[in-house]
Amino acid sequence: MVKLNKIYTRTGDDGTTGLVDGSRVRKDTPRVKAYGDVDEVNSTIGVARLSIDHIDLDRMLERIQNDLFDLGADLATPEMKDDSLSLRITQAQVDRLENELDELNDDLEPLNSFVLPGGHKPAAYLHLARAICRRTEREIVTAMHEDKLNPLAVIYINRLSDFLFVAARWCNDQGDADVKWVPGANRS
Repeated sequence: MVKLNKIYTRTGDDGTTGLVDGSRVRKDTPRVKAYGDVDEVNSTIGVARLSIDHIDLDRMLERIQNDLFDLGADLATPEMKDDSLSLRITQAQVDRLENELDELNDDLEPLNSFVLPGGHKPAAYLHLARAICRRTEREIVTAMHEDKLNPLAVIYINRLSDFLFVAARWCNDQGDADVKWVPGANRS
């Protein structure tokens, strides 16, 4: 269990941060950017949850928020000799996310157009979380080129962006209130 008696330590005042193994790295490394973006996705989902009144979807998002802390810990932990003690994203977490995504998607009609972020308030927040999630995925891919990372980390975040898209549509009256893109609508 984590116990924090003091929030500031001054150890990061030089522009570095500590990884789980105790090593120090610059705060602008791809790895640190990636888990910083994971925190941003998590925070945005927290805001979205404030306007979601469906208990099952809220519980799904709560589980995802917990998974995102696991993902942050995963990204903050370099590969170690005994990696069995490291907190890593697992296939079971990816599978659960896919199953919940499929459950929501079963209530939706297939798309016949791209949708604009918006509609109802919870959908707009979930679209924002999805866009941040996509940026997070790009940061994780960049970090993977520099450091050896858990391959399930990028799979999980990729699936999460899909989940957030489907959840946003689901919050738009199961897609009926989606705002459709009209190509070239304002050209003349």
